[in-house]
Amino acid sequence: MKNIVADLVVYGKIFTSEDNKIVEAFAVKDGKYVYVGDKSGAESFIEEGKTEVIDYTGKGLVMPGCGNGHAHYSIGIGIPKFGTRMDREITPEKFLAEIIPAAVKKARETGATSIFGFGWKFLIFENNMPTRQQLDAICSDIPMYIADEEGHKALVNTLALVNAGIMTADGTVLKKEVRGGEIAFGSDGTPTGFLKEQAGTYTRSFLDNDNLFSVDLAKETLQDIQKLLLSEGYTMYLDGWGNYFYNESYFKAANQMDKAGDLHFVLGLTYELESWMDIDKNLEKSLEVQKYASERVKTNWVKLFMDGTVETGTGFIEPLYRDGHQGIANWEEDEVTYITRKSNAKGLSMHIHTMGNKAVNRVVNAFVNGGKDEMRNTLVHVYGVMPSDYKRMADRNIYVTEGMIWHHNSDDVRAYLMERLPGDMGEEGYPMKSYFDNGVNVTSHSDFPALTGSPDDPFGIIEIAITGQCYMENGKP
Repeated sequence: MKNIVADLVVYGKIFTSEDNKIVEAFAVKDGKYVYVGDKSGAESFIEEGKTEVIDYTGKGLVMPGCGNGHAHYSIGIGIPKFGTRMDREITPEKFLAEIIPAAVKKARETGATSIFGFGWKFLIFENNMPTRQQLDAICSDIPMYIADEEGHKALVNTLALVNAGIMTADGTVLKKEVRGGEIAFGSDGTPTGFLKEQAGTYTRSFLDNDNLFSVDLAKETLQDIQKLLLSEGYTMYLDGWGNYFYNESYFKAANQMDKAGDLHFVLGLTYELESWMDIDKNLEKSLEVQKYASERVKTNWVKLFMDGTVETGTGFIEPLYRDGHQGIANWEEDEVTYITRKSNAKGLSMHIHTMGNKAVNRVVNAFVNGGKDEMRNTLVHVYGVMPSDYKRMADRNIYVTEGMIWHHNSDDVRAYLMERLPGDMGEEGYPMKSYFDNGVNVTSHSDFPALTGSPDDPFGIIEIAITGQCYMENGKP
């Protein structure tokens, strides 16, 4: 029988994890390995004009690449270029005395029209949260948006709230709530400047985002991302915030780089819809950005935030938190079903941030009732799952991309969870074994730059997944 004609044959010093062997060649057909072995054996898979042959002999080790199923390198690497990225251990005092003055100084020197930052830790700030008035005392004439380390909460000055139509400069409140979010109010009845979830995304949409993240800056950021990824062993990643700045700069930059031959990894881009937006109008936009797809740029994901984070009390859970609240749900189930049905019908897969078990249940229902199994609709992060949902996830080809780095807890987070969460929920987050036991497909992500300072490289993540510990912390496995 005539041998298969391969699309690609690679020669070199090649590592294969099967018995940890070094081989001389492999052949690929239709995206699958059809041969792994010695060089002479691979030659029979080659047909001139049909098979691409790459020879790495004498040029180092060839090994499988790693993929990062969900990260935010676009802002994590981009922030230092246009804003301020801070250490997660800073205190509120240092934040006001050093970090914000430095951010303002940088903005004034560069002529920035927005001040953007990322990285403060909610558990450290919770009982001494800086206010808009304190931020105003440092800078009141440039809108300021400083996200926490998870990107789910923000501190803003008065001008940012005025621009978003939440209040007037004299303190008159114009908007008391944003769907899917929470605006914190002080004893004087006005916003404090602390925003949760979709209240933050709404306010952020009023920044001068085109100036903040232009196509040229996106290209510069992509070049630095590429250096980082390839140095760590990543050959692809999916960005969970393709349109974080409410523009198409990242899509355009990636497309232009790929067409110029300058993009050397596979980039997945999601298009995010917020719950305060017009659904149909923004679903159309998620289709429009498909024009930026290319050989290495994949644009076929729609992203939603179903809820917040369980660790900070905005994850949507059942039973309730010990203080009686349930968290924040951004979408109704029928809305997610509608978005899933419309997106899958157009060839777009769903990529939904879900943390609390009730949020997971709501999204699984939507995927089952509105989705196509072959689209591999995905739950992202997933702190908890109701027992009855595992089988449905496996049966309907629903994927999970899970943060292995969250499989450890520092002692302060552990104590916080045990105090706030019902029953054993504080000890049972991120249920990896249950996925495996039930046949649920799971991929790994780092969620960079969330949990600033945690390992981002695949081997650091694998270490935490195996040991349950992070080398830089003293928490119990």
